[in-house]
Amino acid sequence: MSTSLARVLRRWRPERGKDSADSFDRRLLAPMMTGAALNPVNSSIISVSLVPIGAAFGAPPAQTAWLISALYLATAIGQPVMGRLIDLFGPRRLFLTGTALTGIAGVVGMLAPSLGVLIAARVLLGFGTCSGYPAAMYLIRSEARRTGQESPAGVLTALAVTTQTIAVVGPSLGGLLVGVGGWRATLAVNIPLALVGLYLGARRIPATPGPGRADGRHPVRDLDLPGMGLFAVALVCLLLFLMDIGSGAWYLPVLTLAAGAGFTWRELRAEQPFIDVRVLGGNLPLLATYGRALLCYVVTYAFLYGYTQWTEQGRGLSASQAGLVQLPLFAVGIVVSTLTGRRQAVRGKLLVGAVGQIAACALLLLLHADSPVWMLLAVVIVLGVPQGLNGLALQNAVYHQADADRIGSSAGLLRTFGYLGAITASAADGAFFGQRADTGGLHHLAWFMLAASVLFLAVTVTDRSLRRISENSETDKERP
Repeated sequence: MSTSLARVLRRWRPERGKDSADSFDRRLLAPMMTGAALNPVNSSIISVSLVPIGAAFGAPPAQTAWLISALYLATAIGQPVMGRLIDLFGPRRLFLTGTALTGIAGVVGMLAPSLGVLIAARVLLGFGTCSGYPAAMYLIRSEARRTGQESPAGVLTALAVTTQTIAVVGPSLGGLLVGVGGWRATLAVNIPLALVGLYLGARRIPATPGPGRADGRHPVRDLDLPGMGLFAVALVCLLLFLMDIGSGAWYLPVLTLAAGAGFTWRELRAEQPFIDVRVLGGNLPLLATYGRALLCYVVTYAFLYGYTQWTEQGRGLSASQAGLVQLPLFAVGIVVSTLTGRRQAVRGKLLVGAVGQIAACALLLLLHADSPVWMLLAVVIVLGVPQGLNGLALQNAVYHQADADRIGSSAGLLRTFGYLGAITASAADGAFFGQRADTGGLHHLAWFMLAASVLFLAVTVTDRSLRRISENSETDKERP
């Protein structure tokens, strides 16, 4: 992917002659990274396609914003569900099923005759890309158990470089694809990616049974379908409300609370709950990490979509040029993740990331329709620092804070909270831009992002539990 990522992988490579039983299986890297990259690349690649899609179907930004929200709605629900299935059944079958759905979604999107069909393709794409990240976290945890390496910093760094910074190359790739084959090419790219993922998953991911089979109990009996259903209803109602807060749909928050109460009642009584609310409620550090993820991705995706649309409509750049402007964000994020990945200073990374977000949001307030290109690039470069730090730190925090037997669903919940932030960001983009992404709307959006960044900093400063992650990681390294 890049020289920096290659350096990370070289550091992780076991020494020649070392017993393979004591080192991570490097064959798992390719399917892990391919699967985990499918969702972030689809999250970002469409950012430069929104304007040409709107022109093709005669739809304003408030309608094309559903292309973003539809993916996140499906993914926010599907990630923890898929993660729980992976915890029970193992990663192989779920990885292959999700990757196949991604390819089918690419075909449907490429041939979509209307905006409605295109939105449906994005929903299917959201469900299809749900398995990659939980499967990767499951494989990392299982390899850690096998090898006794409880703090695989190099592996987590490689995964973070893939999942967090690959999203930023999406606009540049999208701009190139739009220039070559039109906006439909940004959907068609999923077809070859899915084929590669299917090949790698079938060849390299072992058919390891989930932990639920250790005592002879069939994992199907551990599926909490009522809990999953209530969780989905609560999340759909909440996300629909967030997508269109000004619609006056007062019944949606009421339904959200009712479904949420039913979900909690069910999980407290279930023999094998979908989400163990007792354990989760007692794990305040993990809950704080989920809250930080929400705030972090509000800023990240409000910038990714809002800023990109403004560079096209407010600043007058083409789709290809708007994608190229995002390239420094990708480069800086990769370098920062690589340089800091092996350091366990989770709190320090989050603090620097929070300050970087605040600085980038403040710089947005200085932009105008005639701002020089170097100013556009400066904003992107500043945001690249938190881009490289925050995702890596949040992922490492979940790895160390979550119950090992529920790492798949815990990783899925991290993505769910991230997508709650992304949907909030999408709703904010639609609210502040309306019919056109002009400079006034960008400045209002920047104030909104600035408020989220300040809150992110406050939650991080007051969380003392983050220090213990570094201390525990250092203890793991000292164990023979």
